[in-house]
Amino acid sequence: MRNIALKLTYAGTGYHGWQTQKNAATVQQTLEEALAGVVGHPVRCVGAGRTDAGVHARVYVANFQTSSQIPCQRLPLAVNTRLPEDIVVTKATQVSPGFNAIGSCLKKEYTYQIYNSRIRDPFYVNRVWFYPRALDVEVMAAAAERFVGTHDFAAVRSVGTETRTTVRTVHSFQVERQGNLIFCRVCADGFLYNMARAMVGTLVYASEGKLSPEDIPAILAGRRRAAAGPTAPAGGLYMTNLWYDEGVL
Repeated sequence: MRNIALKLTYAGTGYHGWQTQKNAATVQQTLEEALAGVVGHPVRCVGAGRTDAGVHARVYVANFQTSSQIPCQRLPLAVNTRLPEDIVVTKATQVSPGFNAIGSCLKKEYTYQIYNSRIRDPFYVNRVWFYPRALDVEVMAAAAERFVGTHDFAAVRSVGTETRTTVRTVHSFQVERQGNLIFCRVCADGFLYNMARAMVGTLVYASEGKLSPEDIPAILAGRRRAAAGPTAPAGGLYMTNLWYDEGVL
């Protein structure tokens, strides 16, 4: 059996996240069905992370086992003919037998996009968080810096999935404005359920003066979800980078 890693990109608006569910369309199920039609046998994909309903991925990695001998360079085009337009496989690579898209991932990056303007843009519907009140990027950046490091992130985690520990390491958290768009880019060794979106909501609270950047260490130490900001809407979140020892990307 060959172990194949796929690099893909998708718009998550029409899906209930990555992970297969019984009564909802998901990216995993859609991809597996397309792959099965190409390789001629049932396929089970392992994804790099469980993106939530409505969340997008500019970069995503999944791997699967196959007995098919179709060359890797032919797989993307073959699979894409069976996929809907909002999911695209961009690369296929044969990897070592022990490679696992989630277990082998060293760190991940998510980017959250806020459209900060008094007038909404119809072309950004379900692609950004439309936020009409003025946001102070400098305050948001100062708040983001307080999340960097190894901490218990229970205060910015929504209940939904069980995990052995709520401790994670955030390597960087940057905020920048480009015109009306604000980009909140966070890189970590892993993310808890809704962690990235809750951190962005906390940055917005800081900008509005509902909390101070200096409050964030105490909020994290307190481990109370209610002390942090709201969970930002799913449509503004994108998985934007993944790191592996193997040259998957």
